[in-house]
Amino acid sequence: QLQLVESGGGLVQPGGSLRLSCAASGFTLDYYGIGWFRQAPGKEREGVSCISSSGGSTNYVDSVKGRFTISRDDAKNTVYLQMNSLKPEDTAVYYCAARATVQPRCVFRETRYDYWGQGTQVTVSS
Repeated sequence: QLQLVESGGGLVQPGGSLRLSCAASGFTLDYYGIGWFRQAPGKEREGVSCISSSGGSTNYVDSVKGRFTISRDDAKNTVYLQMNSLKPEDTAVYYCAARATVQPRCVFRETRYDYWGQGTQVTVSS
């Protein structure tokens, strides 16, 4: 069974950090681009960050640039999202998604992704 599982969410104070993990089972991520998306209450889901299958290309939504870092460890079949200097507006359910492609650039278009995780809640509050 092909599956993505997110972990690492939780409650953190403003200015704090969390590292989200996206682990794949049933398939290897070597030839998949990975995207992180989030959905806040009452809002549409948005792309946060993505990384190409090679790891050579990354992209970030403007609101997280300089604070979030995406990385991948194909040996562990896992992609990470390091989130620093968290703000209350970062509160959302975070999802990872995998896209079967070796294209050099990653995209935020949700319809391009083949597999999705169940999401992990991130709450930033004092």
